[in-house]
Amino acid sequence: MPHSEMTADNGRSRSFAARLKSDWHMGDRSRLAQLLIAVLIVIAVAMFAASIMTGAADASLGNVLRWLVGMEGAEQVLSARDRIIILDIRLPRAVLGLLVGASLAVSGAVMQGLFRNPLADPALVGVSSGASLGAVLLIVLGSSFFGPLFAVFGFYALPIAAFFGGLATTLLLYRIATRSGQTSVATMLLAGIALGALAGAVTGVLIFMADDKQLRDLTFWGLGSLAGANWTKILSAGPIILVSLAVVPFLARGLNALTLGEAAAFHMGIPVQRLKNIAIVSVAASTGASVAVSGGIGFVGIVVPHVLRLVIGPDHRYLLPASALLGGTLLIFADMIARTIVPPAELPIGIITAFAGAPFFLWILLRGRSHMGL
Repeated sequence: MPHSEMTADNGRSRSFAARLKSDWHMGDRSRLAQLLIAVLIVIAVAMFAASIMTGAADASLGNVLRWLVGMEGAEQVLSARDRIIILDIRLPRAVLGLLVGASLAVSGAVMQGLFRNPLADPALVGVSSGASLGAVLLIVLGSSFFGPLFAVFGFYALPIAAFFGGLATTLLLYRIATRSGQTSVATMLLAGIALGALAGAVTGVLIFMADDKQLRDLTFWGLGSLAGANWTKILSAGPIILVSLAVVPFLARGLNALTLGEAAAFHMGIPVQRLKNIAIVSVAASTGASVAVSGGIGFVGIVVPHVLRLVIGPDHRYLLPASALLGGTLLIFADMIARTIVPPAELPIGIITAFAGAPFFLWILLRGRSHMGL
């Protein structure tokens, strides 16, 4: 390459870096956000591939890819046992981890934008507990009280029950925490703790009533896990999660306006009440579907959006897709740790997320307590 072209390329690189640095200090982080989203896409793909490769069966990435795309001679590359392990165990587990992580992270970002504070999270404020209650209620009392629901909706019945449990909790929480258009973070946290405890108490009564088979089905609800991932669960929860994730980007402009307050957003032409209704239903649907197939996995919804907001700012046009990518990637990574840290046993994934998320939550509280009235 001629020296003049190299000099021009270097100049453009320095110019781009200078613009990014200038945007960072001036508050416009759109270029940085776009770059970060591109990087997160690459990392998510790499982590997804690593998750498929991680396990007891020895199969290289190249061999798996050749087999998946049906290249000639690929049938001899992997044994029948390895194909079953990869196609029926690892692949659905990675897909489910990506969906659930994206769902929880985006739900957290939407709730934080809706409540206008960094502490909102489906698990922290009781929404996940309400969704779990709906699912457990269907499992324990399904045969006696909800037989028609199973008959009509089939394997979609469990995510639907979890959705309505999460929706009821979210609506009740919003009613309690919001007064005269203003949401109190202290009230929200305390109400979320109370609602979560109440949902947990009712869930405990239902577990006490459960028989041995139902108890085995309910075991994984305690700490959350992707161990039971299969294509049936993905088909039952995946469409609900994907529809919710597809709706959420259309809320970005409204959530940005809400940062100025509901009155200001209304005067900017934002249909505030419709925005709140869609946001609440989307959060309840995606959280409910996620809880129905993975149990209670905490702190993803509070850690991921908060970290990204520190890096790329509060613009939901970039925050929401970045949260989906980082949330899915982190949950896949946490699942890889959970199934390799104490072999041959498997650590519940909720323990991994709690170890990482609880100290981070305490840091958020200590960092912002003077601004949040706590």
